[in-house]
Amino acid sequence: MTGRRRMRSTFLPRSLRFTGSVRATAVSAGALAACASLAVGCGVVPGTTGGSGDDSIVVMTWAPEGTAATNKPGMPAFARAYARWINAQGGINGRKLTVLTCNDHNDTVGAAKCARRAVKEGAVAVVGSYSQHSDAFFPHLEGAGIPYIGGYGVTNKEFTSPLSYPVNGGQPALLAGLGKELAPTCGPVSLVRPDTIAGDALPPMLDAGLKTGGHDPSDDQLAAEDAAEYSAQAQEALHKATAGPTQTAQTGGTGKKGCVVAALGDRTSTFMDSFRRTRDDYPGVSTGTVLGSVDQTIVDASGGASGPFEGAYVAGWYPVSSDPAWAPMKKVISEQAFTDTRIDPTDTGVQTTWIAYTVFRQVVESLGDGKVSADTVRGALDDGLKVTTGDLTPTLRWEFTGRLASIGFPRLVNADVTLQSVRQGRLVAARKGFVDMTGTLEKADVD
Repeated sequence: MTGRRRMRSTFLPRSLRFTGSVRATAVSAGALAACASLAVGCGVVPGTTGGSGDDSIVVMTWAPEGTAATNKPGMPAFARAYARWINAQGGINGRKLTVLTCNDHNDTVGAAKCARRAVKEGAVAVVGSYSQHSDAFFPHLEGAGIPYIGGYGVTNKEFTSPLSYPVNGGQPALLAGLGKELAPTCGPVSLVRPDTIAGDALPPMLDAGLKTGGHDPSDDQLAAEDAAEYSAQAQEALHKATAGPTQTAQTGGTGKKGCVVAALGDRTSTFMDSFRRTRDDYPGVSTGTVLGSVDQTIVDASGGASGPFEGAYVAGWYPVSSDPAWAPMKKVISEQAFTDTRIDPTDTGVQTTWIAYTVFRQVVESLGDGKVSADTVRGALDDGLKVTTGDLTPTLRWEFTGRLASIGFPRLVNADVTLQSVRQGRLVAARKGFVDMTGTLEKADVD
């Protein structure tokens, strides 16, 4: 496989079990005053107060904004809208919710700063956030005992840290689901993904899905995460996808047309611009991708029904955005953020943040009139609390005895994916319900 870097992933060794205790962090009485004095990137919900004096609950949501790579401004923006909405309903168990926000700037320094602020300002949890730099922020959270609820699932450590409570199967589940779907219909498959540590974890997951369908592994094409154009990568991916018939159990070497899978986050649309200009020389090549790398706005911008995504399969974690299960989230946006263009209800980042706050709310409600702290929040989750999300995910419950612990995913409790496709320029469900990728992921080569 051209370009494949053979390096050990950051999954924990299979024999490793988490031991030891984590210390709690105390709520700082001056938390919000400190936040208000910080530079751009720090935010507090207007009209809320925090600290130990008023019994408010302080949490943080972070994501990169304004960077040259992947940005998720809708996640902290929605978190603030959620706080306005929940506080208008009387808070959670009568307690006001204070949301601090932080821009991790898509680098290790920024991610570490956000985590240190969460500790300093007494956050009881980090909720519904995105960062590619888990090695920079998790040590600070783990040292203070602060749970990380509903990360985006873009790093391996989100599925290994004992303080991580993911709500989806992350990139592993998406790529495995996409590979399984493409296996029966595609000839050679070429994967274009970021030349990053997080990107290094993607090929084994896609290949696990392809293998389940009796398909050869994909060809791995590395690409800069912040490139302005991808003509060379598009040319190479198309060439590899049409290089010859794949020898698979299902195709029997009959020369089915190849497929190109783009998983470049925000830069997927940039890649597709280059891909579209080159594609005419390679007729019949299909495309596939994952939600988070494409949404309806990107499909529209790339030409809709006449664009390169038409007919593409798209793997997602959740139901399509038109599903009635999203009505409560849309109500929050309508009431508190309808003019905020950063908040798109079709964006998987916004959707993940909604689900993460749904989890957090149920955790706090389970504590009744008891103390809400990082310790008690973590304790409720670790004691086997079952959380429902209104049919957006299966019932969630975090434990270390799941099937995927054996391959280094002890915290991956939801391996379900949805399969969508682009038909007449619209993202629609390709099949009803969820597909459980647990068995497929068990076959992934993560060594």
